Amino acid sequence: MTGAGPEKRREAATDLSASAPALAGEAPLAGQAAPAREAAPAPAAAGSDDGGLRRDWLAPFELNVPLTLAVHRRGRGDPTFRVDADGAIWRTCLTPDGPATMRLTARPFADGSPGTLITTQAWGHGAAWLTDSAPDLLGASDNPEAFRPDHPRLRSLAGQLAGLRISRTGRVFEALVPAVLEQKVVGVEARRAWRILLHRFGLPAPGPAPAGMRVVPPAAAWRAIPSWDWHLAGVEAVRARTIATAAGVAGRLEEISSLPAPEADQWLQSLPGIGVWTSAEIRQRAAGDPDAVSVGDYHIPAQVGWALAGRVVDDAGMLELLAPYAGQRYRVTRLIELSGSGSPRRGPRMSARDYRAI
Repeated sequence: MTGAGPEKRREAATDLSASAPALAGEAPLAGQAAPAREAAPAPAAAGSDDGGLRRDWLAPFELNVPLTLAVHRRGRGDPTFRVDADGAIWRTCLTPDGPATMRLTARPFADGSPGTLITTQAWGHGAAWLTDSAPDLLGASDNPEAFRPDHPRLRSLAGQLAGLRISRTGRVFEALVPAVLEQKVVGVEARRAWRILLHRFGLPAPGPAPAGMRVVPPAAAWRAIPSWDWHLAGVEAVRARTIATAAGVAGRLEEISSLPAPEADQWLQSLPGIGVWTSAEIRQRAAGDPDAVSVGDYHIPAQVGWALAGRVVDDAGMLELLAPYAGQRYRVTRLIELSGSGSPRRGPRMSARDYRAI
């Protein structure tokens, strides 16, 4: 069982890396990633009858798209996220303008410089919004050059994973729901609940999305879910109530993505059922906060302790090890998670509950 966060991100990253084509920046580099050039403005989007709203964007920095976007995937069966046979990534979103589906592909610059050509195609009422937000989703507003690791392990990881950027969706409530579902349960239990709820209450994915894809329903739909449907999804009353309460202020919640981190954290933790772990998980994804540490996670302290000190530590020990990297602590934990390193396992895995049978 997790203290708050399940085993989820490493699995997603592995799946994506295996299924997506090789991109610029995936080969390990020695030392720290080269400074990124200023992001180039996106060309005007073009629409077509069968291709949706299309845009090409030249990301003038080293970018590993699968690793960057893996954090948004909630298990292999996530109805909002797919990787197709060609390696293209599909993602749905409930934008301020309505539901949308986006297909994203990437390839290196033709001249071999450290950059990536991103092509997006989007469908639905929110297609323009989702297309415009693609650079932030891919880390254009991130600043990895601010990370200056002095630990040998971190220097090595920064080189090996040089194309990793901190992604920002700008959609707070959309990040809040799965984070709450992941509170104090094993990953398989949270992912099962997410799939059941999305298939039952989610909106159809616009455009030629892969079969089974859904869009996160609006806040009003979450508030209207009856208790028996929460139960059938395996979600007990506490987590259901937290989501329904947050749905009541979902409009104001969206302002958090543009607030300074301390204010955003305070705002989130003022909501019943939202603590330090859940706040950090939301801000990591919605706001792209490179310093949001998932304090209270069942796995991360041990992973950080093993990578940086060769021993298992608790939350206090983790924060002590991360202190030299204030401002970039989430980046450190993300690098360590994606590396797959961790302490030797002692004992069996915790089994998933099935609340539906209670």
